[in-house]
Amino acid sequence: MGPRSWRLVALISVCALVLPAAAQAAAKHRTSRSQHKAPRIYTPRPQAGVQHLHYKFGPIHITPGQNTINIEPNKLRPSVPGYITKFVPNLKRTDGSVPRVDVIHLHHGVWLVNGYPTWAAGEEKTRVYAPKGFGWSYKPSDQWLMNYMIHNLTPNPDTVYITYDIDFIPATAPQAKTMTPIHTQWMDVEGIKAYPVFDALRAYGNKRGLYTFPDMAPTDPYKGGRKRNEWTVPHDLTMVGTAGHLHPGGKETFLTVSRGGKTVRLFTSKAHYYEPAGAVSWDVSMTATPPNWRVALKKGDVVAVHGTYDVSKASWYESMAIMPAMVTDGPDGGVDPFTHDTDVPGLLTHGHLPENDHHGGGALGLPNPAKVLDGPVARRQLTIEGFVTSQGDLSGDTGLSKPPVIKQGQSISFLNVDAKDDIYHTITACKQPCNKEAGIAYPLADGPVDFDSGELGNGPPNFTAAANRTTWSTPVNLKPGTYTYFCRIHPFMRGSFRVVK
Repeated sequence: MGPRSWRLVALISVCALVLPAAAQAAAKHRTSRSQHKAPRIYTPRPQAGVQHLHYKFGPIHITPGQNTINIEPNKLRPSVPGYITKFVPNLKRTDGSVPRVDVIHLHHGVWLVNGYPTWAAGEEKTRVYAPKGFGWSYKPSDQWLMNYMIHNLTPNPDTVYITYDIDFIPATAPQAKTMTPIHTQWMDVEGIKAYPVFDALRAYGNKRGLYTFPDMAPTDPYKGGRKRNEWTVPHDLTMVGTAGHLHPGGKETFLTVSRGGKTVRLFTSKAHYYEPAGAVSWDVSMTATPPNWRVALKKGDVVAVHGTYDVSKASWYESMAIMPAMVTDGPDGGVDPFTHDTDVPGLLTHGHLPENDHHGGGALGLPNPAKVLDGPVARRQLTIEGFVTSQGDLSGDTGLSKPPVIKQGQSISFLNVDAKDDIYHTITACKQPCNKEAGIAYPLADGPVDFDSGELGNGPPNFTAAANRTTWSTPVNLKPGTYTYFCRIHPFMRGSFRVVK
């Protein structure tokens, strides 16, 4: 590659994934995908004096297998001062179509205002609505940056735009005189970081298969330092709204507040999955606070965010739990959370999205690794180049698909040659045969034992998901048997190896 400026490269947790039978059921029962009765979808009433503005950031040219973080100036915004009351993001191709989420998607988009995260979107495309009478105060002199991570799950290039629709009340409109300004308080279990992720592994779950971070973390995730999931309220103010962001596998985010030795729950943002197999794909919508929700917080209150994942079916790598909150600059009514129950049922910000229709799990005619004859004895390093592994690759080629063989107590080493082109790969355990069609819900990180290489590649430390190494070796304690794996970043990539006595 020629000279390039660092695009803050980070690999997404393409963690989503469902059993083939469930994926087939999805095609037969499109109208009954939800696991339980869905909460009501919030549809705000039009407000007088509101302008509906549409912006297209791009074009953005997507390279094969791309999954990078870029930060760029963003001048696409209102030209006059006023209040922003709605923020609805999306990702579209140049022809206006929305790409399938299992092909290319907006892993995240964060709109930084004067250096602070203010609005954000993830794969679930949560829509943000300020309650009536409240809005983010906007000035044309504000500095906007666009922090985006677009994930191409395929080896095919593409071109897209990040779009966003906002509702805007100009400062000169009569309605502006009655507006109460709000700002975003960013709540993230990992704090404000370039790539704030954690692993939710099957081994971490309780008897119900649930894992809450950071509460149930096997070791202190903050290493005795500042608890990055907490915010100490600087002065009396009112919180007027919030909603959560999770990755596949996520069940809920929730905010708690502590005062005088007592802790209560402020609000729970629940994930409603339209996916028939439950919490295993991007076919999900999050609940947000109702429009009349108001909570009075006092100076010194400690607000914390938590995230719960369902780890009963699979392990989830590079998970997130984020819950931005809308707060006033001073008191503006609201109830005391220590005398009133504020953890009320929420409202969905949208319903099922058609870009999530391809669940995967159908037959592809790829070899069944358990039935393939032994390949060569693995005595040297395997390479991953051009999205293909040099041995054990389930590409359909009978030569490559034969699994390399090692004796119990030995390991196989992998080298990611594609890292030279800023393409990261993982070797992640999946259940046999792991040879079905990729989709938003297949394959799962559900092998008989968990193993994961991390994202093999290099990048600026603390700014990417890169392991900052290009090699990885399988565990030496694997029992005899055939093991299958996939790449979490590019789930169409599959492979196997065999352990013998």
